[in-house]
Amino acid sequence: MQTTEGNKLIEKIQKEISKSGISQNKLIEQLRELREIALKEEDPTLTKVIRLTYEHLAEHGTFNIPIPADELVAEGDEEDAEAEMMINSIETDEDRVESLNYLLSLMHDRENPSNRQELFEYRDALKNY
Repeated sequence: MQTTEGNKLIEKIQKEISKSGISQNKLIEQLRELREIALKEEDPTLTKVIRLTYEHLAEHGTFNIPIPADELVAEGDEEDAEAEMMINSIETDEDRVESLNYLLSLMHDRENPSNRQELFEYRDALKNY
């Protein structure tokens, strides 16, 4: 986020979910507040990701989106090799907290190009869930 207010709210949410897990009602309220800040910052992608996140929480009661897959470079000649994908999954509440925490950290530093790309991946995963 660009504003101190937004970054402080992200850090607060991260501390709470790390300590207490995903508390649906409070988290949804905090994400709605964070979305308002994103609207003021005029970032449509971030605004949409936040909205999709709290809608997902409201519908499913938890966060079921895994951390985006990592690309692994295959051994051998890079030009001839195909990149393999490391697929992440959500199996435990700890995985859910880790994924949501990771998403929040991407929001914290959204100007980083690789973070921006992963925000797009979370957006697509949320839309397709």
